[in-house]
Amino acid sequence: QVQLVESGGGLVQAGGSLRLSCAASGTIFSVNLMAWYRQIPGKQRELVASVSSGGNTNYAGSVEGRFTISRDDAKNTVFLQMNSVKSEDTGVYYCYVILSYDKSLRTYQWWGQGTQVTVSS
Repeated sequence: QVQLVESGGGLVQAGGSLRLSCAASGTIFSVNLMAWYRQIPGKQRELVASVSSGGNTNYAGSVEGRFTISRDDAKNTVFLQMNSVKSEDTGVYYCYVILSYDKSLRTYQWWGQGTQVTVSS
C-alpha cells in the first residue's frame, strides 16, 4: 500500500508564489514518473508538470517559465514551485506517481487526495 501526502496549498495573491509538496510512502521499490495535475472548475483534469526518474521535465504551456517541478528521490517527494501565479491557476492540484513495489518493476499509478490552490486578484 502507498500513501501520497500533499501539502502547501492555500490562498495566494496574484503575482505571488506557492510551493506544493507531495511525499510518497509505503511499499515502494522505485519511483518512475512524478507529476502534478490540476482540475479547474468546469474543466477536465490537466497535466501541469512532470519529472521522470532521469530528471526530464515537461510543462503545460500555460505554466512554462513560471512553475518548476523537482523531486527528491531520497525522500520520494515531488515539489511544484509556483511563481507569478495568476487567477487562472486556481484549482485543485493533484500529485500523480508511477512506481514499482518490488524488483519485478511492474508499475502502478497512485493519485494524491488533492490540495486547493486559490489565487486572488
